[in-house]
Amino acid sequence: MSDPHTAPGDAVAAPPSNPRERLLAEVAALPSLPGVYRYSDAAGGVLYVGKARNLKKRVGSYFHKDHGGTRIGHMVARIARLETTVVRSEAEALLLENNLIKALNPRFNILFRDDKSYPYLKITGARAVHDADAPPAQRYPRIAYYRGAVDRRHRYFGPYPNAWAVKETIQVLQKVFRLRTCEDTVFANRSRPCLLYQIRRCSAPCVGFVSPADYARDVADAERFLRGQTQEVLDDLQARMMAHAEVLEFEQAAQVRNQIGSLSRVLHQQAVEASSLSAADKDVDILAVAVRGGRACVNLAMVRGGRHLGDRAYFPAHVDDATALAGDDDAGEPRPPEVQVLEAFVAQHYLEQPVPPALVVSHPVDKALVEALGRQAGQKVSVQHQPREQRRIWLEMALKGAELALARLLAEEGSQRERTRALAEALGLDVPDLDALRIECFDVSHTAGEATQASCVVYEHHQMQSAQYRRYNIAGITGGDDYAAMRQVLTRRYAKLAEGVAAGSAKMPDVVLIDGGKGQVAVAREVFEELGLDLSTIVGVEKGEGRKVGLEELVFADGREKVYLGADSAALMLVAQIRDEAHRFAITGMRARRASVRTGASRLEDIDGVGPKKRARLLQRFGGVRGVANASVDDLAGVEGISKELAEAIYRALH
Repeated sequence: MSDPHTAPGDAVAAPPSNPRERLLAEVAALPSLPGVYRYSDAAGGVLYVGKARNLKKRVGSYFHKDHGGTRIGHMVARIARLETTVVRSEAEALLLENNLIKALNPRFNILFRDDKSYPYLKITGARAVHDADAPPAQRYPRIAYYRGAVDRRHRYFGPYPNAWAVKETIQVLQKVFRLRTCEDTVFANRSRPCLLYQIRRCSAPCVGFVSPADYARDVADAERFLRGQTQEVLDDLQARMMAHAEVLEFEQAAQVRNQIGSLSRVLHQQAVEASSLSAADKDVDILAVAVRGGRACVNLAMVRGGRHLGDRAYFPAHVDDATALAGDDDAGEPRPPEVQVLEAFVAQHYLEQPVPPALVVSHPVDKALVEALGRQAGQKVSVQHQPREQRRIWLEMALKGAELALARLLAEEGSQRERTRALAEALGLDVPDLDALRIECFDVSHTAGEATQASCVVYEHHQMQSAQYRRYNIAGITGGDDYAAMRQVLTRRYAKLAEGVAAGSAKMPDVVLIDGGKGQVAVAREVFEELGLDLSTIVGVEKGEGRKVGLEELVFADGREKVYLGADSAALMLVAQIRDEAHRFAITGMRARRASVRTGASRLEDIDGVGPKKRARLLQRFGGVRGVANASVDDLAGVEGISKELAEAIYRALH
């Protein structure tokens, strides 16, 4: 916030020395305008981001009331800095608020995380289907599963809630319209039809068994089916069958009849008869929310082209804290937590995803939010609460799905908490907050000494934290020397951290779990002694008699006796879960590294501009480095993300 302007010669009051007084002075100077406010703590961490129709009134409600020991009081006591941004309307405030929430990850806001994009069904090169000069692969488009950024060269349908929904739709298109699914390189090199033609899942355009015109018609019918125009497709097929019959082309008429039968069976299997739906019901998102036990679930069901594609459950973080903090901007009265969670999802989810023309919701949402969505999407978005007829059936299904998903989550989290508590007790850990218990587990993997790799996985907040996993390529040791590999990975992991621990600026994990017995634990002990770290954190998992599962014993580096937890112990179940995850992560990394060495994928890694994603696309498209080397510059440039210049560079590097 900028200071008010003062005239030359005016006395300027000294800023308050007390942080609380300074904040109150800033609040008093706030305008009565719409905007977004941000609270930060003394370390600079963002605590909360909120919107307000009236900044002065809304922000003042936090500081001019005694909140006692509530969550609001706990947060207000930590506020060291206030920042505000004035906007022109409440709609702008909504969009800015949720952009900041996504970017800053505040401690006390409802936050939906999703690191996966939605999948689409792609029809490749469909725009060139009528171009006689186009290459054969473009004149006969293929259908494919796709995830990523879209471009104008192809047509995309979706998004779909999951990969299964896309693959099921592809199977339907294969049965009814017999469109190809093979890669262009396979298509260009076929001399006879493949098995899909034999089982009536493809019309074999690769060997000319279908004319370009007939195939283009099948592509157009498939697109109309995906848009929900199924009745029009059926009518055209019926007319085509009768036309063949009138000129005594009974074989062709029978083929169209079979196509009609396949499409009719597909429609009969759908939960919704698409032809009975209005145009407004063709593309709809159904949003249902359930809140219980301090957790929440938003279940998103998608209807595209009149077909119910399935649902997907989302579980936000910080629900308890955020719902206690967020109240009505004017009256300060708390709204139902279901409404707060649903509005947070709608605002955050549709910042990055396309908005369908209609939303069906289990709880009413703010009209300003709906208007903001419409402006951002460039189309009118209708939101319906308490729907009727088919939409009501969809909403009831989504609500049931949300309740079941939330019940399953709570059961799993309850089990995980019990396992964490049991392990802490078994190890005698003095941890005031079990939610913050951190375990790091190490494993080493190789094949006869080749491509040795170590893994480190992390368990915290009662779940595996995959974003914090790390792999370490082990070099400079004798092949197969697991002790040297363990020494190297522990030194690399904790050498710098030890300096921070000594300076009081860093904290070691509560448990360092080693997949190994006395020998591995002895190596870990030596490393920790050299680094000046606490030996009591080291715990080894030693195989039991006969290496049978359930007979494992825990080995300690600080001289304690071995501990046998028992096959039915909740603590042993957690140890096994973490150890198995470390083993999985190490062995998958080792296999990938070994494959890279054996197939020569490192040749691609050495080419500037070819990162992991582009390398994966090249290997997938051409079936390996040898296939990439045999591809022409034009073939390479046909891979997504590969420009003509980069294709030439790849070609030169491999020849």
